[in-house]
Amino acid sequence: MRDFYWDNTWFFGANFIPSNAINQLEMWQEDTFSLDVIERELGYAKSIGMNIMRVFLHDLLWEQDSEGLLSRMDAYLSVADKHGIKTMFVFFDDCWGNEFSLGKQPDPVEFSHNSGWVKSPGTVAADDLSQRPRLERYVKGVLKHFANDRRIAVWDLYNEPGNGESGNHITNTGLRESESLPLLLDVFKWASEIAPSQPYTAGVWRDNEPFNEINEAILKYSDIVTFHVYGNKKSTADIYLKMKEKANSRPIICTEYMARHYGSTFEEVLPFLKENNIGAINWGLVSGKTQTIYPWVSYDKEDRLAMPFHDIFEKDGRFLVPEEEQVFNKYTIK
Repeated sequence: MRDFYWDNTWFFGANFIPSNAINQLEMWQEDTFSLDVIERELGYAKSIGMNIMRVFLHDLLWEQDSEGLLSRMDAYLSVADKHGIKTMFVFFDDCWGNEFSLGKQPDPVEFSHNSGWVKSPGTVAADDLSQRPRLERYVKGVLKHFANDRRIAVWDLYNEPGNGESGNHITNTGLRESESLPLLLDVFKWASEIAPSQPYTAGVWRDNEPFNEINEAILKYSDIVTFHVYGNKKSTADIYLKMKEKANSRPIICTEYMARHYGSTFEEVLPFLKENNIGAINWGLVSGKTQTIYPWVSYDKEDRLAMPFHDIFEKDGRFLVPEEEQVFNKYTIK
């Protein structure tokens, strides 16, 4: 186990993208980077005791303007730090759209969950070894620049390696499975060569046979153990016990949970995570262009769901589910 900085804080936070961005590119590109929106929405997070955000990057941003990306990341970190919020940056992602480009991003598809979210680097780039040098430059460039920055709590090297075109968590159709292993191993290698002072990880998100190789690599090379679970308290406890057995005393964070339609609610799951000192990072903060208030499966009604799928706040700071304020008052607000 290598040395890294860890202060044993119980982390409570969200996967964050500002409400006016449909994907990682729109969040970070110069023309659409909105520090005022970020500041306002991180203020909502602070109001319920959140102290960490998991934030996705994209390799094309480095190709477009590496210095600009680093500058905007620094500006984001300054705002988050002002609110007492640490950051977990994510480099690669196997979820959702496989066709994307820089520049203006698409408008949301009505009533569709994450219609504009995109993979990084995408299957073509991931499988094309001639593109490895540019991906290595991206990962190492960002890690080296922020290697000793205490505003960053963790580096998440690869979100859901082996996921597929749809990004949904219901069907195996189209999942890449072990096809993502070579890039996963490379990004762990690049991180080890920079050796930042912060820990790095990738998350176990699917615990079955086609993912054995990927999970073995994740658990072997991660400094801390992270996992995803979108189920009720029992499902969460079952997965946590598996992770605890493999963690060998490493810190554990659940980096994705909270899908109300599947029993993964703050009332059901958050107390268990806190009682067991498991970091708790739910999907979604403010309802916006990602439309993650709608479920993974298609939703074609013209009215909003009575119960939103993800997210906590409306754009104006009102709670999407007013009753959840009581949960935060009890478990997270000091």
